[in-house]
Amino acid sequence: MNRLNFEFKATAANIDELEEKLKTLEPIFKGVDHQIDTYFNVEKGRLKLREGTIENALIYYERENIGGAKQSDILLYQHVPNASLKQLLTKVHGIKAVVDKSRKIYFIENVKFHFDRVVGLGTFVEVEAIDADGEFGIEKLKEQCVYYQNFLNVAPIYLLSESYSDMILKLLS
Repeated sequence: MNRLNFEFKATAANIDELEEKLKTLEPIFKGVDHQIDTYFNVEKGRLKLREGTIENALIYYERENIGGAKQSDILLYQHVPNASLKQLLTKVHGIKAVVDKSRKIYFIENVKFHFDRVVGLGTFVEVEAIDADGEFGIEKLKEQCVYYQNFLNVAPIYLLSESYSDMILKLLS
């Protein structure tokens, strides 16, 4: 499935306060997902296998490492957990990085909210405005991200340009 996202990720020392503020909008709570994201070596973009208690997917995406909210072009394959898929990807590509996190997931319409606790990195909030079928367009997705960044009072200084995998690799180097 192809989809377009416009998203931001930010460090969040006050993650519990941000979650409580979001709850005032009565979002749909999907649950707490323990996710292991295994990133594989690829020439272009990023390829990760997400193994979670709620979400399981093979995800390829292209996104610039720039500060602030940004566009991601995503190919997503949702699957039933299967160890042989990870073995195959590891054999073919080799593992680049592994990210272990606990993620609380909420939705308001097409906007997905993550409150993440990432092993070795800390706490973060991520907001993804998702266009899965061309219904919204990039401008509407941008508007939604700006709205929720302002609503949550996330200052630009806290916005991240890198993925969790990039941050993990820096820790290991």
